[in-house]
Amino acid sequence: MAAIPNDPIILLSYINTKLRDKYKNLGELCADLELQQSELTEKLSSIDYAYNEELNRFV
Repeated sequence: MAAIPNDPIILLSYINTKLRDKYKNLGELCADLELQQSELTEKLSSIDYAYNEELNRFV
């Protein structure tokens, strides 16, 4: 996850913006950005955010 923000709060904003503007779902985002979905969700769960498929964002 070197090319994305390391701080979880900034990462949350970055990922949700990408999901809103470019990607249909989290899997597509992770594949395109070459991220491990489990690592990303774990990092954001550390600040009490989880991916919501219906909204296509972390809430």
